[in-house]
Amino acid sequence: MDHLFISAGGIMLPAWREAFPQARCAAPGQLDQAASCASLAWLRLDGSTGLAGHMAALRMHCTATPVIVMSDLPDDAEAIAALGLQARGYCNSHAGAEVLLKVASVVAQGGLWIGETLMQRLLGVQHRIAVPEAARRPQWRNGLTAREIEVAELVATGMRNKEIARQLTITERTVKAHMGAVLEKLGLQDRMQLALLIGERQRA
Repeated sequence: MDHLFISAGGIMLPAWREAFPQARCAAPGQLDQAASCASLAWLRLDGSTGLAGHMAALRMHCTATPVIVMSDLPDDAEAIAALGLQARGYCNSHAGAEVLLKVASVVAQGGLWIGETLMQRLLGVQHRIAVPEAARRPQWRNGLTAREIEVAELVATGMRNKEIARQLTITERTVKAHMGAVLEKLGLQDRMQLALLIGERQRA
């Protein structure tokens, strides 16, 4: 995977290089067309430009590249804003190499990376994230197979595809197939909406 870190002054932190030895780094104002080739972009925020400005500038070069926002001072409100701008993850700029590798793995599998406290906060404000009417029925399990229900409930706990596959003794490819079917049947777009839906039903 081709990693691109965007950081003020094009500075690469030691943990970033440790996790991804072949990664590139560029300053926010020095992105070029080569940035569009990155398969994963890591955006470190600074005080000179707001989050929206950084994301807009990055999207000029990386239209469809998954973006992980990094902050020196992580904040739940900022994290929610980042997710609202279609970031696929949010973490501390000074996270260790092991954590960065986990973040990259989750995002590469189509998941979102956020902290446990933020997940709980999002589950408490579902009204801020639209869920299709088709998925609002009390018995969301109706129409799903037993295996699809198992996969959906494990996804809602934050488990990754590899972990689900190991627990259910199936392949990751099968997990992805079940997830695709669940999202299609419920009219949902991603794992976050699924987690929000199941969380609401369990609290009801």
